[in-house]
Amino acid sequence: MALQIHPEPGTIVICDFRGMETPEMTKRRPAIVISPRLRGRGSLCTIVPLSTTAPRQVMGYHHRLTMSPPLPEPFADDHAWVKGDLVYTLSFSRMRLPFSGKDNGGVRVYDVRVIDEDDLRAVRACVLHGLGLSTLTAHI
Repeated sequence: MALQIHPEPGTIVICDFRGMETPEMTKRRPAIVISPRLRGRGSLCTIVPLSTTAPRQVMGYHHRLTMSPPLPEPFADDHAWVKGDLVYTLSFSRMRLPFSGKDNGGVRVYDVRVIDEDDLRAVRACVLHGLGLSTLTAHI
């Protein structure tokens, strides 16, 4: 089910990038919300995607997150890499919370997860590096 309200910054969501074109993201993957709710932006949210594949060369726009516990399948891994050079503003219709199955009553069980402040600060620094604004990292 698509998001109905803007999640807080640092929340992990699953984004559906299908319909986009290579070299853009083109499949579903986890991402971190980096924008707060902004007036006039209704159902839009800015995110940074995650990957379980380590970059060939770690750059300033990469950060390794420990995922404890791992996200539900098919994204279960004990770590994820922030891809701070790939910032997207997407509609809520492309996002949902990760879910791990259904409870005994048939209701989906969602994994509502918010990364800690230190990791969120690192993600924001990655975004600045990815935008070529690394000198601004001193202000976060």
